[in-house]
Amino acid sequence: MQSRLLLLPVRGGGAAAAALRRLSNIALKPLRGTRAPLRVRRLETAAGDIISIGDVHFKLKQPKNPELVPLKHMLEPLPQALAQHFQWIMQKDLLGQDVFLIGPPGPLRRSIAMQYLELTKREVEYMALSRDTTETDLKQRREIRAGTAFYLDQCAVRAATEGRILVLEGLEKAERNVLPVLNNLLENREMQLEDGRFLMSADRYDKLLKDHTKEELNAWKIVRVSEDFRVIALGLPVPRYPGNPLDPPLRSRFQARDIYSLPFKDQLAVLYAVGPNVRSERVSQMLSFATTLCSQESTTLGLFEFPVDNLAAVIKIMDVFPMLSAQQLLHRLYPYDLILGKEGQTGVKDVLKIPVGTKRLKFHTGSPNFIRTSSHDRLLAEMIQSHMVKDICLIGGKGCGKTVIAKEFADLLAYRIEPITLYQDMTARDLLQQRYTLPNGDTAWRHAPLVTAALEGKLVVLDGIHRVNPGTLAVLQRLIHDRELTLYDGSRLLRTDRYEELKKVLGLSDEDLQRRLIYPIHPSFRILALAEPPVVGSGAQQWLGSELLTMFLFHSVRPLSMKEEAEVLTKMIPHVPGEAVAQLLQFTHKLRQASDPTVQSLASSLSTRQLLRICNRFSHYPEESLYHAVNKACLSRFLPNLARSALQKNLKDSEIEGSSDDLEQQEKADIRYEIKSGILTIGKVSVPLYNPDEKMKVPDVLFYENTQHMEVMEDMLKDFLLGEHLLLVGNQGVGKNKIVDHFLHLLNRPREYLQLHRDTTVQSLTLQPSVQQGIITYEDSPLVKAVKLGHILVIDEADKAPTNVTCILKTLVESGEMILSDGRRIVVDPTSAEGRPDAIVVHPDFRMIVLANRPGFPFLGNDFFGALGDIFSCNAVDNPKPRSELAMLRQYGPDVPESVLQKLVSAFGELRNMADQGIITYPYSTREVVNIVKHLQKFPKEGLANVVRNVFDFDSYNGEMREILISTLHKHGIPIGAKPTNVQLAKELPLPDCKLASHWTFNQLESTRWKLTIKTQQTAVKGPVYLKVQGHPLERHESRGFSFTEQQAHWRIPLNEVNIVCDVVTVKGEAKDSIYVATCNPVSLYSMTMPGNTIYCMDLYDIFPRNSGGVWQPFVTVAPLDQPLHDQVVLHEEQSNVILLLNLTNGAVSRIISGEERQSPKKAYWWANRDGRDGYKMCREFSHKNWLVFYKKQGNSLDVLDVLEGRAHTISLPIEVKYVHLVAEDRWLLVENKTNKKFLLTKPMSIESDLSGTCQLHVINEESVSTGFGNTVALELSSPNIVSKEELPSENLSVALGQKIVSPNRILSDENSYATIVVGFPDLMSPSEVYTWKRKASLDNDGAGSPKNRFFRGSYESGSVKQSNCITLTGANQVIRAVAVEDVPINEIYPKDVKPPNTAGFLEVTDLNSKKIKYIPIPSALIISPYTQWLSKISNTDVLIAPIGAGGVVTVDMGGHVRLWETGFDHLQRSLLEWRTMIGQEDGRPLQITIERDSGLDVTAPKHGRIDVDNAPHVGGNTWAGGTGGRDTAGLGGKGGPYRLDAGHKVYQVSQAEKDAVPEEVKRAARAMAEKAFKERLKEIHMSEYDAATYERFSGAIRRQVQSIRVVLDSLQAKGKERQWLRHQSIGELDDTKIIDGLTGEKAIYKRRGELEPELGSPQLKPKRLRLLVDVSGSMYRFNGLDGRLERSMEAVCMVLEAFENYEHKFKYDIVGHSGDGFNIELVRSEKPPRNNKERLQVMKTMHAHSQFCMSGDHTLEGTEHAIQEIAREEADERFVIVLSDANLERYGISPARFTQVLTCNPQVNAFAIFIGSLGDQAERLQQTLPAGRSFVAMDTKQIPQILQQIFTSTMLSTA
Repeated sequence: MQSRLLLLPVRGGGAAAAALRRLSNIALKPLRGTRAPLRVRRLETAAGDIISIGDVHFKLKQPKNPELVPLKHMLEPLPQALAQHFQWIMQKDLLGQDVFLIGPPGPLRRSIAMQYLELTKREVEYMALSRDTTETDLKQRREIRAGTAFYLDQCAVRAATEGRILVLEGLEKAERNVLPVLNNLLENREMQLEDGRFLMSADRYDKLLKDHTKEELNAWKIVRVSEDFRVIALGLPVPRYPGNPLDPPLRSRFQARDIYSLPFKDQLAVLYAVGPNVRSERVSQMLSFATTLCSQESTTLGLFEFPVDNLAAVIKIMDVFPMLSAQQLLHRLYPYDLILGKEGQTGVKDVLKIPVGTKRLKFHTGSPNFIRTSSHDRLLAEMIQSHMVKDICLIGGKGCGKTVIAKEFADLLAYRIEPITLYQDMTARDLLQQRYTLPNGDTAWRHAPLVTAALEGKLVVLDGIHRVNPGTLAVLQRLIHDRELTLYDGSRLLRTDRYEELKKVLGLSDEDLQRRLIYPIHPSFRILALAEPPVVGSGAQQWLGSELLTMFLFHSVRPLSMKEEAEVLTKMIPHVPGEAVAQLLQFTHKLRQASDPTVQSLASSLSTRQLLRICNRFSHYPEESLYHAVNKACLSRFLPNLARSALQKNLKDSEIEGSSDDLEQQEKADIRYEIKSGILTIGKVSVPLYNPDEKMKVPDVLFYENTQHMEVMEDMLKDFLLGEHLLLVGNQGVGKNKIVDHFLHLLNRPREYLQLHRDTTVQSLTLQPSVQQGIITYEDSPLVKAVKLGHILVIDEADKAPTNVTCILKTLVESGEMILSDGRRIVVDPTSAEGRPDAIVVHPDFRMIVLANRPGFPFLGNDFFGALGDIFSCNAVDNPKPRSELAMLRQYGPDVPESVLQKLVSAFGELRNMADQGIITYPYSTREVVNIVKHLQKFPKEGLANVVRNVFDFDSYNGEMREILISTLHKHGIPIGAKPTNVQLAKELPLPDCKLASHWTFNQLESTRWKLTIKTQQTAVKGPVYLKVQGHPLERHESRGFSFTEQQAHWRIPLNEVNIVCDVVTVKGEAKDSIYVATCNPVSLYSMTMPGNTIYCMDLYDIFPRNSGGVWQPFVTVAPLDQPLHDQVVLHEEQSNVILLLNLTNGAVSRIISGEERQSPKKAYWWANRDGRDGYKMCREFSHKNWLVFYKKQGNSLDVLDVLEGRAHTISLPIEVKYVHLVAEDRWLLVENKTNKKFLLTKPMSIESDLSGTCQLHVINEESVSTGFGNTVALELSSPNIVSKEELPSENLSVALGQKIVSPNRILSDENSYATIVVGFPDLMSPSEVYTWKRKASLDNDGAGSPKNRFFRGSYESGSVKQSNCITLTGANQVIRAVAVEDVPINEIYPKDVKPPNTAGFLEVTDLNSKKIKYIPIPSALIISPYTQWLSKISNTDVLIAPIGAGGVVTVDMGGHVRLWETGFDHLQRSLLEWRTMIGQEDGRPLQITIERDSGLDVTAPKHGRIDVDNAPHVGGNTWAGGTGGRDTAGLGGKGGPYRLDAGHKVYQVSQAEKDAVPEEVKRAARAMAEKAFKERLKEIHMSEYDAATYERFSGAIRRQVQSIRVVLDSLQAKGKERQWLRHQSIGELDDTKIIDGLTGEKAIYKRRGELEPELGSPQLKPKRLRLLVDVSGSMYRFNGLDGRLERSMEAVCMVLEAFENYEHKFKYDIVGHSGDGFNIELVRSEKPPRNNKERLQVMKTMHAHSQFCMSGDHTLEGTEHAIQEIAREEADERFVIVLSDANLERYGISPARFTQVLTCNPQVNAFAIFIGSLGDQAERLQQTLPAGRSFVAMDTKQIPQILQQIFTSTMLSTA
């Protein structure tokens, strides 16, 4: 029979066969040899009953306390294996030895011990050990009775004195210092007790009794240890299982027996007996599977052992439901898909090939709050089957409905639920019994809810068994396996049948047994545990091990299918739009099914619970966007960059996008609140005001409203009205507390406040114990008060408390129930609280608002959002947007200048962006800005530059950070570090005297006046076509950060290298000025507003295609229109006379065609019309009135285009026109071609079609002024470059001409004069006086004809330049012109020894008020188009200018650099005053007094100098080191010393002139001495100076990123080493949970901080593993000159080497290369990282040399695949592969799909690709096909270090 059974075929390969071989040894062992099977017999003799097992006999004794003898444990019939175990225990019992039954987890060892004790009629003292067990639990515990403390014997002492068997279970769970107290009791049967008694062995006591009386021994407090006392210990083998190994002295006192499991035959017999209706082959197959998984081979494979003892439970289910699938039932015992990795699962599935039942269970009942789906039906039916035989564990992800299912399960079976939330610090006492004091001060024990539930037959829901320590949970093993429990007060709970048997055997009533503290466990009592899935392979989160597997039957809540989830959502929330549900579910399921862990982590934020919340809100507020809801639920604002980009990509793929209209409305929204007749309205949401009882608890806080905070409040109110509890997450100082307090103030709601910290415990969250007159009392915490009174509980800093503490809020939020440590319970249902004084009903108005900092760096708190985020409605609170922040700051600082506030807002805005990108670590908040503004409001004279140091001095010792801060503050115009004397305005030169040069007279004769004909036609409009308007960020840099100059600010337009700027024009708006810049290669239009942060660009390449012949060089000018055509411009191309109307708002482009043009035959392409060298011109002086004038050079007509009316008027002229200047709306100045003769055209203000003849042309005669002798000088007629359209104000005119004068006038300028004023023109027809300031030489004389210019600008024709580059500022009385260097008196501006700067030109500012000329240098362009001849036709200089504002100029150089300048004297004066005010009067630090003096002594040779031990101040001389103002020695303020040395004294400064006079040889010697130390360091690492400089080039470029990564690493290391509370200490702080123990006089009642040793047997923490795969192929070397890709790769490698230095224990990394030579070129080995700069440089040199000399070819794919597979095989906590490659994969025939496949081939490895070179849009296309967040494009290779930093920080934080 045995052999037939053992040779049953088991499918599953070698492991199973080996298991069976081992089993055959175990099972057949008793049958080998000649020994007959053991028989257990009971013989009745005169001397008493005797039990005999084989040849071992044991005499039974009558038990004194028969109720303590185990009952109904014996198996019938008794298996042989058990008989052998009993025989061995009996032998040890007879020898008086203690035994240790060791074996795998499960009830078998305990069962054997109990069966033996039942067999031998022995009384038992049982103790389940846990980590909370202390010495007092084993020996003696103090209790207080009638005010007196006395000792109560505990199990070990009771067993020793009464002769019982002490069964200790779980020795490996107890802390190491606890069990040694038993050593002497075990060895010598002796023990000293706390109450003074001494336990003595029976032999010694009996000897003493011969010489002394019993009374004497009692007086000596000697107590006899019974000779029948034995100890049976039950334990697991450590280290195979987690726990503490046995102490050697303790181990040596035990005899061990391996209790592995019952032999196959015996197991089979037991199972057959349990399931008589189940087919025998099914039973044997299931057992075979179980034993296979218990084999030695399976455990070496890392598989958990199968809980064989639980097989009986599922066989019972099969007995009732014979058609059930064995596979499914085995899964309940062994949920392999949850506890094993991929390989383990495959192995189990191979073995698990058992016939499957096909019948599906149907189950129906009705509950209105539970939406039943088919998967729920199935799960509930399965749970009901399991419930018949065993306790259940339900495993499912967060928010999947475990609690709801548990409630439905209880309703189906009419159970009352006892919810118990488990937490990490929970002790065994918290689970079973708690101590309390009676009103008279006596100590007593109170049953925990679990015990009362067991007695009353409730369903206990243990929520969160994954959180609790497994050692604590072990105390429940006996309750779960045997339904027996021994409590701390000596009570015993028995299974009902055993209890009834005991009553029957002893003939006792229930009352008698209860007096003996014996109670029955109700037969209906069940435990339903809820847990989140274990994380396979992680230490702490792999909670489901072999021990827990034996305790429950496991059911997993499988994710709902999309259809089922839709059913749940639509039935729970009937009014939700179906479209939104479908879109939301599609998106959510896409995330859930992704293999990428980053995407999966996002899916956890969208649990079914969260989806219900989103839908509920949607049903009430259908106008909200799904995009907003998803971002809110995922808290996307604070996700790491990779996760955020993954979310946005998936949202885009699912077509869930935020519309730009929403964003615009949000920007413009001005949300206010109002309270009218008891109704509060915030935005569009209203709520009645609350009428509180405790008005003093309603917060009242200073709060300045701003749109953004009101938006958050409106959002909060929506959730509040839906009954949600709120979670606000944000950086520090963004106003979370203020928002909440103001919110509650508006609602008129009382608040309870609770601040959490790292020492917060579950007890302190709920109750605060204290002792009053010897009685322990509990003070309600704010949480309990809020629940009772219906207040709002505000929990602050929730992320600071451990998540295992805050998780107890979960049951309160979810079910409204919670058990307090004083025995009271919070309940939500008032009916269940009736007649129960210990019940607190949750007030219907109670609500919780939780505040937490954002997860991740630099807060490094606990991830409250990750742990509990989905039970709250989450709101991200960010720093206010600039507009909101500015509005708020205005209220804090009403007297602080607006410009200062704007600078602060923009500077802090940029710093926050930097923090988001990871460039800096500290996230600067609104709180800091508010503090600065408060200071400035109170102390207005203190400069802004000083006050900002109150915030930034924290960073003054971090050089890198300081640089970033200073450059950012300077960029926004905060002059930190500047001195009031740093004023660098251009030098002023005198203006030549003003002279009356000529008169302009008008001849009134008919012959000199023509009446002109006007022809009017409607214009045709072609189009519009719509082009894309692209937005680019405008990076404005203020120019007055360090010194004060005329330049105000500058920024760059994103031009390409060949483009050419051809026009710039400005428009004054009501609030903002606009700047338009036109370019002509390709034709594009850029527009920007001041102030503003976006550059809008319209590319008109499709309309003006670039001519391949390169002959046509277009030139465009721009005319901006005004209301009602605001935001529209006219673009005019001068050669083809094409007029386009552009709408910059929507990108519409229309072509305006005038009448003539419509009739004339056209060429094939209008843009190819290149006839005639002279083009058409546009006059735009009055474009703001929406009309323009066009004329052709050398033409004889003017076209007036009225854009608004759509009409064109053609005015025919009797002359050929050269230039037209619109000097007024009705007066135009015309210059005749060739003669330069001037004419005045007068016309009505508006032209009508029937007014022919009203336009008149008058000749202007220019008459020279008499020289005084009747002679006149012949006038050379010149053509003005510019004529102002406005007149000078009379005061400016008077100052300019030096005489009081009021008259019409115009100011003009030409090549021969700085400025010319025509007085009387154009309004008076009487003679006009022409005053001029003449130049010494005409600008045109040499100009661009100089050799230098000819070289740069190609051929140059005088007068052919299209832009005059001259403007007039009538308000400032200035003429400003951009001039070339050749036209500037350089010698007069710069001293001889100063080299003039490289410039794009100079601004020549002629100021007629001060009679001065200034030349302001314009910095040279960074890039200049190579089309030099084309450039030369546009401007004499590399810059174009236009006026802006009242006294300002804007310049645009040919590289697209826009600069704003202030030239007006009044404006400059005002700005200088503001600038000096910002700097402030004082530095705010102790001033260093500097005395300048000439010592009159010479220097000799540098030396360190003598050291003065008294450190007295030394001034002058050349003796002492650390002196000031001396020579030769190291000190400060002197000359000729080798280096600076500060000894802390007042400094006497040698003047700079004297320093400069130090001889060259002395300077050289000082330099040599300073370099010596550096060289010695290089010598130490054998590095040359050249190498050091080379290394510094790479290292310097990435220093900032290295610093950032190391800061993160340091913080993580600090967080990892944070100390924990150590309990049960004899010194430290009083532990609140042990106050009663303290009252009774126990010592170990303290806790203290210490480093927690890792639990023995727990998996070792492994380092993270990184491999950097760099491209060192030939193309890297080939294209390095183009985009620096090889150098950037080398920088990336340098960054990794430097960042991870000294962190090798946490991050194991290696670097390999791939090229045409191979895919695994070793550069750095993981076990041998480079240790110094030389070794690091060597790695980079190797990369460079390899790419220079390797074969061509590409091994990116092979290299990536090899790196991923190789790193996956290594032991690591996490694995990363980062591939640096160019994107030219298609060239080698590698498709993006194939690369994606390789990149994601192993889910255990996080692989990232960074593309650093691309032809066209290859990289972009490749990135779109790769998984979100896995690929980066670094077209500017400077981004690589940034990207690497982003990857490291986000992944490090996600697993920190």
